[in-house]
Amino acid sequence: MPTPCLDHQPVRRLTHRDLSACADLSEDRGWPREEHKWGLLLAAGKGYGVEDPEGRLVAACVVTEYGAWDRPDLAAIGMVLVAQRHARQGLGRRLMRHVVAAAGATPLTLHATPSGRPLYEELGFKATGRAEMVTGHFQQGGPAPQVFTRTANAEDLSTVVRFDTEVFGADRTHIVARLPAFADQLRVAEEDGRITGFTAAWPNEGTQVVGPLIARDTETAKALVASLAAHTDRPLRTDIDVRHEELLTWVKDRGLASTASNTVMTYGITELPGDWTRRFAPLTVAAG
Repeated sequence: MPTPCLDHQPVRRLTHRDLSACADLSEDRGWPREEHKWGLLLAAGKGYGVEDPEGRLVAACVVTEYGAWDRPDLAAIGMVLVAQRHARQGLGRRLMRHVVAAAGATPLTLHATPSGRPLYEELGFKATGRAEMVTGHFQQGGPAPQVFTRTANAEDLSTVVRFDTEVFGADRTHIVARLPAFADQLRVAEEDGRITGFTAAWPNEGTQVVGPLIARDTETAKALVASLAAHTDRPLRTDIDVRHEELLTWVKDRGLASTASNTVMTYGITELPGDWTRRFAPLTVAAG
């Protein structure tokens, strides 16, 4: 059966009611369904999609904005998907052009797969970095990082938000404030009563995704990862900025292996805001 022409199908906003359709679209392209992650992104961000004439979702993406609600400092694009039967027909390009136009003057960022990178370059995105995905069962061993960590509590949240804003370079309270409900674990590093880092582990298709991972230094980041691993029997998965070579080597020495690599790209800015030396891994590459 020939696929219908979608040239005149409008791009519309997605809502939480589209969650199952988004997960179906992920599955159609061979991705995990990731309903837990889709739920967060649709709640905290802006979803965009295109339906075929029969009302089936055939293309989608999510934009997560950071900063003031009326004038964001940065927006991250993620989960860009086109149904297999409509691949290579320009639908992804049309959706991305719509998103870029809707963003106006807001700088954009995304993590590009090797297959998606040519489209983003065509649209004017520039490569500014790279993140390496590592996955596996973490094996405790070797000298333990000498950093105190503990489970975060409700009183920590305001401090964590301020610390995150300083490091990330834009206010993402609407994301960080959702972590206690979204994640299985939320932990902080502390020295002399002062929070020096935090991280979360959240469930995704049989793994625990480590992210965000924000820390004063590499030893603090190591301690946070080790503390998460000590409280789960699931394999860990995270996307580490490749400039953090010491952390990457350390997690690989403890059982995690490289499974993918994404190019960090920006539009409207030459580099991401904030302090990359303390930003080790994102919550998810889909949200920057």
